[in-house]
Amino acid sequence: MSPFLSILWRAGAVFLALAGIAGFVWLFVRDMNLYWFILSPLILAVYEIPAVVVYALWKQAKRRGETPKTDGG
Repeated sequence: MSPFLSILWRAGAVFLALAGIAGFVWLFVRDMNLYWFILSPLILAVYEIPAVVVYALWKQAKRRGETPKTDGG
């Protein structure tokens, strides 16, 4: 994987993570009550799923693109 694509995938994961947090704040924190307070960890985790998927795909592609290291002997 080229360094440029690697940076792009990581930047995409960061962008999606920040967008998930912003979406959570915009939708739920404005009128927070006990119900949302109890469910907030679950809701925030759901909003972070796209970022985790992009990061996992980047990590898998990076691992696949590297050659295994040998001990030289």
